[in-house]
Amino acid sequence: MAAQRRRATQKDIASRLGISQSTVSLVVSGGPAGDLIAEETRRRVLETARELGYAVNASARNLKGGVNRLLGVYTFEPVFPVDQRDFYFPFLLGVEEATAEHGYDLLLFSSANASGDRRIYANGVNRLKVADGCVLLGRRLHQDDMAALLREDFPFVFIGRRDVPGHDLSYVGADYVGATRTVVRSLAELGHRRLAYLKVAHDQEWTKDRETGFRQGVEELGLPADGILLHPLEDSDVVAESLIEDWLTAGITAVLVEPSQDDSAISAVERAVTAVGARIPADLSVVVLGDPPLVNATARDWTRFAIPREQMGRAAVRLLLELLADDSGAARQLMLDCIPIPGDSVAAPRSRPEARP
Repeated sequence: MAAQRRRATQKDIASRLGISQSTVSLVVSGGPAGDLIAEETRRRVLETARELGYAVNASARNLKGGVNRLLGVYTFEPVFPVDQRDFYFPFLLGVEEATAEHGYDLLLFSSANASGDRRIYANGVNRLKVADGCVLLGRRLHQDDMAALLREDFPFVFIGRRDVPGHDLSYVGADYVGATRTVVRSLAELGHRRLAYLKVAHDQEWTKDRETGFRQGVEELGLPADGILLHPLEDSDVVAESLIEDWLTAGITAVLVEPSQDDSAISAVERAVTAVGARIPADLSVVVLGDPPLVNATARDWTRFAIPREQMGRAAVRLLLELLADDSGAARQLMLDCIPIPGDSVAAPRSRPEARP
């Protein structure tokens, strides 16, 4: 797989040609002083710059020798107004704090066209090049933008695990696999043997990781295959009452809910359980696989795990600075543990039920 590398520098061009960096600077700057350089040298510098993928960028400089000290953060999501309940607020807070601690300024990129689509490139031009490097976050990304950044060797770190086929990119992710596996183990220790998993229908990296953790937990504990139900949720606002009734009839005692960006799926489960006359957790334990902002669900202290969002933002800045300072081009990837929150929506089942006749 192709590694993510830092951008080519004037020093790289000078080293390739065996000339001074000041000569390269005079040529690529485009200023009148460049006329003092021999035409053959100018031609060789420009050809080598193209071969190495050097991007002329007067305002952004390599960290080792530059004075810009400017990092960017680009979000594929709307961020204004920023509410402390917003899912992305802690990420941005961590990025801002870490950037300041390292003595850099922070530039926020949040471009959108008339349709609301957010793209890094405008007419083929990388908007981010004003910064030395950039932290990226958001769900609705364009993989072709990511691939183009990698081809340019533009330094970036994504908040959240991301896959771009054929490339190895830098990211800081939450360990959803381990966190979900731990949830399954905790439920089994309480006596739950028949589990349901309510998952988001459209697979992304984070949904795949949660499902992987669920399946690993079930397999490691040897839970009976006929007691494990996995139900894709097409509409996070709708959980049919008949689905809850079917689960209870089948002897399901606990459900793991994969949240969408908000708490709509949790709220829908809560409404459906109440509508069929059942209670949480007496009749059905509920675990939330994350910690979305609670807007629609009741103020119940849901059993869940918290995503270390602020720490992820801080770690992304640290990895970005490491990426900029390292000539090896090796991608940086870090997974942080999620934080279990016991809550009050899980209890031991009254008995170890078999499926109802």
